[in-house]
Amino acid sequence: MLVDMGGGAHERFGQSQAKISDLSLFAISHVHPDHVADLPAVLWLSNRFRKAPLPVVGPSGNNVAPDISTFLSRLFNDKTGAFQVMGSALGSKQPYAASSVRLDISVVDVKQKKPQTIFDRDGLTVTAFGIPHGDMPTLAYRVQTHGVSIVFSSDQTGTDPEFAKFAKNADVLIMHLTIGAGDKNPFHAAPDVVGRISQEANPKRLIVSHFGPMDLDLAIAELKKFYTGPLTIGADLQCTQVL
Repeated sequence: MLVDMGGGAHERFGQSQAKISDLSLFAISHVHPDHVADLPAVLWLSNRFRKAPLPVVGPSGNNVAPDISTFLSRLFNDKTGAFQVMGSALGSKQPYAASSVRLDISVVDVKQKKPQTIFDRDGLTVTAFGIPHGDMPTLAYRVQTHGVSIVFSSDQTGTDPEFAKFAKNADVLIMHLTIGAGDKNPFHAAPDVVGRISQEANPKRLIVSHFGPMDLDLAIAELKKFYTGPLTIGADLQCTQVL
């Protein structure tokens, strides 16, 4: 499973020796550029390596962002898209457009007040939950496979108490730590909020990532005032064993 595809992720995807043919699901949390900028690059020529359609899920839209289906159409429509040459992503039959695996797109309603199962096959079950990220429609994901669970929080303000319930007792909780200690931002949770949410969710391990321009040591120190469990500071190409 692949979650988001921000700038630089195309290179890291290759360095990790990941294969597009191995993916069961591509999940998009929201359509801010730092989460989707490398999507065209990772799909470019993907039909050479995968024949089966690739399931893609993402959020519904509002007045500031299109739903994921509309977003992908604006990228890959073979007549009006930004990357018309990749029209096969949406099922175009023109020979010149046959450069992307076909995408099987599902839109998830972020306004639903309870988790929604959006994928359940081949031993992989994924639920999605709408979370507050300013005015940007955004989804968190919980992945269940082989008896373990991983929660991807994505960007959020941390103002919905239901998220901690969604993430409760996960084997791994991945939280974004984007702003520094004492900072305020209408889109992101401060380190103390990340710490409180994580402590309430009680994962077996917390991984923090998506660092903004800040003093990371101070941010981690602030988080640790409220979260007392195992903690990993995320890094590119990092692997975490989940038992």
